[in-house]
Amino acid sequence: MFAVVDIAGQQFKVMEKEKYYVPLLEADKDGEITFDNVFLFSDGKKVEIGTPTVQNIKVHAKVLEHLKDDKVFVFKKKRRKSYRFRRGHRQQLSRIEVTRIGK
Repeated sequence: MFAVVDIAGQQFKVMEKEKYYVPLLEADKDGEITFDNVFLFSDGKKVEIGTPTVQNIKVHAKVLEHLKDDKVFVFKKKRRKSYRFRRGHRQQLSRIEVTRIGK
């Protein structure tokens, strides 16, 4: 059983009892969260495709922790101009575990 769901503006293919890293969510640690925007749902026998979303199907998940991703560096340089630019960025993430897919 799996579903394609919209989480914080990005689409994820999720399955029950799996853990995922998603963009930072406005939920407390160890809190429950429900996602209503399910675009596709499959229970192994039939596939439901939403127009644009599948009705009466929700994805329930538990927020395990909030953390930061690895640092990504941006470096720009113009030769012979004495111009160098370096910045780092760490994206904030939430780690969730999908507990149930269904009504």
